[in-house]
Amino acid sequence: MGNIRTVNGDISADGLGLIYSHEHLITCPPPVQKDRDLELDSYECSLQELKIFRDVGGTLLVEATTLDYGRDPDQMARMSREANVPVVAVSGFNKAAYFPLWIETTSLNGIADKLIRDVTEGMDGGPHKAGHLKSGGSYNFIHPLEDKTTRAVARAHHETGAPIWLHTEAGTMGNEMLDILQDEGVDLSEVVVGHCDRNADPYYHQSLANRGAHVQFDGVGKVKYHPDSTRIACIKAMLDAGHGSRLLISGDMGRAAYLAGYGGGPGFAYIATKFIPRMRAEGISDNAIEQIFKKTPAAWLAKF
Repeated sequence: MGNIRTVNGDISADGLGLIYSHEHLITCPPPVQKDRDLELDSYECSLQELKIFRDVGGTLLVEATTLDYGRDPDQMARMSREANVPVVAVSGFNKAAYFPLWIETTSLNGIADKLIRDVTEGMDGGPHKAGHLKSGGSYNFIHPLEDKTTRAVARAHHETGAPIWLHTEAGTMGNEMLDILQDEGVDLSEVVVGHCDRNADPYYHQSLANRGAHVQFDGVGKVKYHPDSTRIACIKAMLDAGHGSRLLISGDMGRAAYLAGYGGGPGFAYIATKFIPRMRAEGISDNAIEQIFKKTPAAWLAKF
């Protein structure tokens, strides 16, 4: 297994424990997003949340804030050092509704070059490198600019080896984005399809895993979408289908209202203190839990 690229340098993938594979620390969505609860703008509040993650046994956090969503490499790196938690940053994009104008005016390969520099030299011209790449689609369709950015991510992946994470809007268009990556020659085992539990359809989940991609459930504790009983059932369906090594779980706690540091909940403690114990209580083995929260994310990230 190789190393994992964090904002403060490459680290060994060996010896890591609990990994959250999709979270947010500092965000600033563009003005088109009117729901400002999605803005995480307090260094101190986010630092408190990262320390909570550390205190419940967290050993690595993947920070998923993109170029079009207010990524802040310097604050991320400082927070990682202060909390003593390795943090993996991302280069790439969320969805077309958030894209800055330069996505339209820059060539596909020009976009790829920007992503490559973020991974190999440092994000936005600074010293802190990204450790994975991200692209996304819209709800039940892929915008032409999302096709463009997904192809740019594929080309940056080929150049850097950095693994890929896909944003799906409400769990839709996962296979269609995989089609684009496959057309660009990407090995789909390098890819995680996110937000899949928003579309709580085991057939869909298994269709992604059957292609070699990883499936991520990252709505844990968000009862407004589905109760956790639905997620447990989807996890068991993946395990029963033999796809335990293709499954990742995280919280995607990207709202101030979700984070204890901002006075909300369930926060970063929830998976470690409530959801994993529930998984055990519902008959999911310790081996499966270790695979989901330690082995699979470490192997996916360890490309450096």
